[in-house]
This record gives sequence, C-alpha cells and structure tokens, in this order.
Amino acid sequence: MRRRNRLRRDEPAGVAVWVVLPAYNEAAGLPPLLEAIEGLGRRLADTAVVRVVVVDDGSADGTGDVAQGFAGRIPLTVLVHPQNRGLAAAIRTGLEHACREAAPDGPQGVIITMDADNTHSPDQIPAMLDALRGGADVVIASRYRRGASQAGVPPHRALLSAGVGWLLRLRFGLHGVRDYSCGYRAYRAGLLRQALAAYGPRLIESAGFVVMTELLVKLAVFRPRIVEVPLDLRYDRKAGRSKMPAVRTILGYLRLVASRSPRVPGPPPEGTR
Repeated sequence: MRRRNRLRRDEPAGVAVWVVLPAYNEAAGLPPLLEAIEGLGRRLADTAVVRVVVVDDGSADGTGDVAQGFAGRIPLTVLVHPQNRGLAAAIRTGLEHACREAAPDGPQGVIITMDADNTHSPDQIPAMLDALRGGADVVIASRYRRGASQAGVPPHRALLSAGVGWLLRLRFGLHGVRDYSCGYRAYRAGLLRQALAAYGPRLIESAGFVVMTELLVKLAVFRPRIVEVPLDLRYDRKAGRSKMPAVRTILGYLRLVASRSPRVPGPPPEGTR
C-alpha cells in the first residue's frame, strides 16, 4: 500500500512554500504580484513560510532588477538566464532550485508555480494548501471547474485552450484532471524530487508552453493524487501581448499527444554507465 505524506494541520511552524515565477519581460506585472505574495506571507505566517524564486529568463526590461527590489521585503531569490531560453527552461531552473532548497524540509515542502504577469492571484494559495493537507500530491488551479472565472481572455485564446484541453483529456485521461496546461499549480516537493531523481534531465524535454502538460504526464507515472481547484484568471491585468507563439505551441502539443506514454525510467543497461 502506497503511503502518502500529508501536510498535517497540527504542525505549528507550518509548511515551507516556494513560489516559482518564470519571468520574461515582466517588469510591469511583477510588482503587484510580489506585493500580493508579501501580503499573503503575512497572513500565513503562523502556518507557512513563503519564499519566492524569480527566474529572469533573459529579460530586456529590467525584470531582474525589479524583482531584486523586493529582496528586503520577502524571502526572495532571483535566478538569471543571460539569454532568453523559453518557458520550459525557466520552469526547469526554478523547480530544480526549489527542490534543492526544499530538501532539508523533507516531504512537507511545497513548490508552487505561477505566471509572473499578475494574471494569477496568490489568494488562491491557501485553498491549494488545504487540498494538500487533505492528501493531494498535486493541485491544479483549473479553468474548467465549477466556480472558475476568467476576465479579459481573448476569444481566440479561450478557444485554443478549450480545444487543446479536450485533446489532452482524450489522449491522457488522468484521473481528476481537466486542465492540463495551466501553469498555476502546487506540488509536494518530495514528489518533484522523486521525479528529478528518476528522470534526471529528461523530466523536462519540451520547449515553451507545452512544459506544463509534459511535466504533469511524467509525474503521473508515480500515481500521485491530483486535485483541481477553480482558477480565477485575471487576464485583464496582463501588461502587453501574450508571449505564446500559437503555431509552435499547437505543434508542440501535437508532438506530445503522438508520443509514447512515459514510464518510470529504469537504470541504464549494463555496460553503459
């Protein structure tokens, strides 16, 4: 029988939470988001310690400097890619760093990924932590659950997301999952460390926005309990245009759908070590 390490409600010091923010030219969106995380950290002070990891992915607008300006206000680490490497690389950098930092906290550590453009509200984090306390291993803020809301999403973007979501549900059929691509998630740090140990650099092989689906599908081989909470998506707060290349992203999803279902990697064949 598989044991699940739960976040217990009676832990006085609370859980260590790392919020990973992949950021590319987000100097306008980061300040209100970091201010909201700062306020959340104060409200959760008795039950959680909230740390932030900003991955500046080769920004040209001073994103890293803007983030660093909050270093005296919140526990903050800024990691810099000198050149833009894309969302998948930024997610990989942030998750690997958070997993290394979370190791001393054992299975009770939580790693959360969010968009850095202020379209995701940190106010949803308490509900995600509650779901983890209830026994979930992964919590997804979903656009397709009762109670979800979206503001300012362009019709073509909503249509694309719905079509991709239908295709991914048809192909992978993960229990409890309707939103495969949203970047707002909470993970048990122990689950991510287990996946990194098993897959190594192959945990994230895709490029761009397909990374969230790839990561979820690869984590599924460990049979985690996945729970969704309704997402409040505030696209009307986004400064500037979307950075998602539509055609390239669609092709990436099609390649993922056509690929073989992942299995837990075994040791290399004898003589190849």
